[in-house]
Amino acid sequence: MVAENKGIEPGGGIVLDGISHAYSGRKALDNVSLTVPRGESMALLGPNGAGKSTLLNILCGLIRPDAGRAIVAGVDVSKHSSEARQNIGVVFQDDSLDDRLSAWENLEFHGLVYGMDKPSRARRIDEVLALVELSEWAENPVRTFSGGMKRRLEIARALMHEPRILILDEPTVGLDAQTRAKIWSYLNQQRRERDLSVFVTTHYIEEAESCEAICVIDHGKVQVQGPPADLKARYGTSLIRCLPRSPEVRQKLLEKYPEAQRLSGDRLGIVVRDQAMIDAFLSEFGSSLKEILIDEPSLETVFLAITGREMRERDEVNSKARGKRNKRI
Repeated sequence: MVAENKGIEPGGGIVLDGISHAYSGRKALDNVSLTVPRGESMALLGPNGAGKSTLLNILCGLIRPDAGRAIVAGVDVSKHSSEARQNIGVVFQDDSLDDRLSAWENLEFHGLVYGMDKPSRARRIDEVLALVELSEWAENPVRTFSGGMKRRLEIARALMHEPRILILDEPTVGLDAQTRAKIWSYLNQQRRERDLSVFVTTHYIEEAESCEAICVIDHGKVQVQGPPADLKARYGTSLIRCLPRSPEVRQKLLEKYPEAQRLSGDRLGIVVRDQAMIDAFLSEFGSSLKEILIDEPSLETVFLAITGREMRERDEVNSKARGKRNKRI
């Protein structure tokens, strides 16, 4: 299900039109097309290696596509990369602040890079620090900040030059739920007030659910895209997730339900056909399971149905990230 791009909206959001790219002959992206209208948000979902990073790098002008066009705010990124970058604010997955500098100095340097005059820099530094509740730490070295504070400062920096589009690569990975909620509060406030388009990669269901549209990419191709409710209605299923008590029980389950999905941690996912099927399953296997969970149709089950993998396969990466970041807000 590929977006139709019948024209480029002047000064609009994001338009990707037939984007393809390969590394040493291996296709990372294959005819990817999608549209994010101005003021709207899209979550890009996909397993590791699906092509998400390549797509973001093309949008940011870091690499040129082999075919197709990337348009941001009405500007062709390949033809006018400097002008396109003026319209984009980016929050990368990995920390990219200079931790030897203060919060104020990081923002001041960003403003200089983007050619902002001195009065504009001073005004915006005050505004964005206030937005992310870091005004009282403006003069503190970034190396003294917690992980959540650094991420909030990176969002302030991305907004510093008043872009029309925000590109966010796993902006809250490894952070606790309270910090994630704060960050999305800032982002949603800016979307409302500044009519920003937001393009985000995430493995958190609640973040994807809050977007107007979802795009699932796998093997370099757009698999499905549309509003979350539409995707759940079309592709979502009820699913039994279970953890067998022994390899023998797991084998019996696979023989009984050969279509079962192999999930992380030796769990199995079995599509629910009706209530009678649940009753029969529990009667036969209920006492042989360590865990059982019955999911209603959700983006998790949409993702599993489309890619054959779980969105939460990133848990190991998240735990490593959490180990590097202080949870203090």
